Amino acid sequence: MNTITGEPIAPSVSLIWALTAGGGDQDRRIWCGTIPGGLFKSDDRGDSWELVRPLWDHPGRREWLGGGADLPGIHSILIDPRDSRRIIVGVSCGGVWISEDDGETWACKAQGMRAAYMPPERALDPGIQDPHQVALCRAQPDTMWAQHHNGIFKTEDGGESWRELTDVKPSAFGFAVAVHPEDANTAWFVPGVSDEHRLPPEGRVIVTRTRDGGASFEVLDRGLPREHAYDLTFRHALALDETGNRLAFGTTTGSLWVSGDQGDSWEMVSVHLPPVYAVRFA
Repeated sequence: MNTITGEPIAPSVSLIWALTAGGGDQDRRIWCGTIPGGLFKSDDRGDSWELVRPLWDHPGRREWLGGGADLPGIHSILIDPRDSRRIIVGVSCGGVWISEDDGETWACKAQGMRAAYMPPERALDPGIQDPHQVALCRAQPDTMWAQHHNGIFKTEDGGESWRELTDVKPSAFGFAVAVHPEDANTAWFVPGVSDEHRLPPEGRVIVTRTRDGGASFEVLDRGLPREHAYDLTFRHALALDETGNRLAFGTTTGSLWVSGDQGDSWEMVSVHLPPVYAVRFA
């Protein structure tokens, strides 16, 4: 349902927002998330595509609404490394949805998330939450992290319940999150000031890292601009390689930095690119 016009939305693609390869024995599978909230799959490496109708037709989808875009969008598609039939998707704004049977059935799993942009009586509704990005730990996939519109959230029970991390300094607002592949307690974020002020805190580009599951956060800025910075990092523009040691992130001002020591120090690659929407290690 289009929350602006009230009219049903026909299956369509106005923007491809996420592409994820299938895991396990699904070596030819590709998942695709789109605006207006469509999930598609291909079993021939992209030669043909099929809309995942059980999610598109789910009654709970009627509550989805647009976040930064007018219509909802699927931006995070995670495949459980233990079972390729278990799929997790993040929706702005529609919460986190999980299928245990390769997309045949779906359940909204965003209990514990909080939407400050909604009336108080609806702030905890799972189906209207706005996770900006969701990431899991490869070795401990029941632990997932979400950079949400209203803060940082974490689950340790596979999405059954989420806990908001409070007292995150200097800011809990942002779009991107990366999780160490072997250590579920280690995660990285690239914060901004707030929804209303989409700039880095105090005019300096920083990355924050927790190594204790969110109990504390370090500010990592060695090699990054420390004044007069206006960079924002989008949800797909922070990447971590398979070793968990090398990171890279790009920004809306066309800057790109890399780190080979888990973010302790950074090297500039370029400051003259167009706005960077996605960064990946090949």
